[in-house]
Amino acid sequence: MIAKSLRITLAGLVAGAAGLAGQALAQTEIKPAIVYDAGGKFDKSFNEAVFNGAEKFRKETGVAFRDFEPTSEPQMEQALRRFARDGHSPIVAVGFSQASAIAKVAAEFPQIKFTLIDGASNLPNVQAVSFKEHEGSFLVGVAAAKASKTAKIGFVGGMDIPLIRRFACGYVLGAKSVSPSVEVFQNMTGSTREAWNDPVKGGELAKSQIDRGADVVYHAAGGTGIGVLRAAADAGKLGIGVDSNQNGLHPGKVLTSMLKRVDVAAYNSFKAARDGSWKGGSAVLGLKEEGVDWALDDNNKSLITPEIKAAVDQAKADIVSGKITVHDYISDSKCPG
Repeated sequence: MIAKSLRITLAGLVAGAAGLAGQALAQTEIKPAIVYDAGGKFDKSFNEAVFNGAEKFRKETGVAFRDFEPTSEPQMEQALRRFARDGHSPIVAVGFSQASAIAKVAAEFPQIKFTLIDGASNLPNVQAVSFKEHEGSFLVGVAAAKASKTAKIGFVGGMDIPLIRRFACGYVLGAKSVSPSVEVFQNMTGSTREAWNDPVKGGELAKSQIDRGADVVYHAAGGTGIGVLRAAADAGKLGIGVDSNQNGLHPGKVLTSMLKRVDVAAYNSFKAARDGSWKGGSAVLGLKEEGVDWALDDNNKSLITPEIKAAVDQAKADIVSGKITVHDYISDSKCPG
């Protein structure tokens, strides 16, 4: 019996080792890389979320990644081409402004895998990931209207482009679903790349909205939004963060954050490439796909009353079920709000 048990145990160990070997063989060696958007790697928002997703992958697998922070659009194309020439794959290109560069570089290097965040592509070696920002913005609009004591709230966007107008429109519609009479002030920071990294101007725009009566201000402005949240906190009002969970930047002063899971997009791209399951094509991620959401944690739980939470949870359930369809500004630039 002892000999039989030993044989079974050894057989199990051999089978387990074979399974592990098979898993090891299934894992592809990869050299991942990232080219960030304007605003810098540590913008506490969009770019930093991508970095966090890549860091999670590195910590789990031990696979290092290279990254680059461009200061101009030509540098984006140069960085993509340099990474591709060096055999890096997959390469994550962060932001819609890299779409034209991806179109060129991915066509030149068909064997390299590229993931484009917030853009579109028909190339077979490009994975284009976009998000339904209007759905997540609807939720924080509901929260803002519920939390406001003045029935006046604000929105500060970064670069004035349809993508950011999509955030604004969803926010307005969410707020007005609570109260049609709520007033929403809107300002865009600028029309150039610098609009993503101007916290001083962001703070000035937020203060001007607060001076007009806004007591909750939402930003979709990258690094510029740091100034928006600071201005709201300094004035004793509430800010709303974006992309990353920014509740902790000013605990008790940030009502919530609209989460855009670009961290998951980066992590999944690297993981799929390593596992051999990476595929080109397009993916659009909304509330149903857990691509966007709102943030509730220890930093803002004292601000979220049961009434606010119930209203946001109901709005989320209605959007996921299809009972509510949030207008998409990019599809139709006439925002009904």
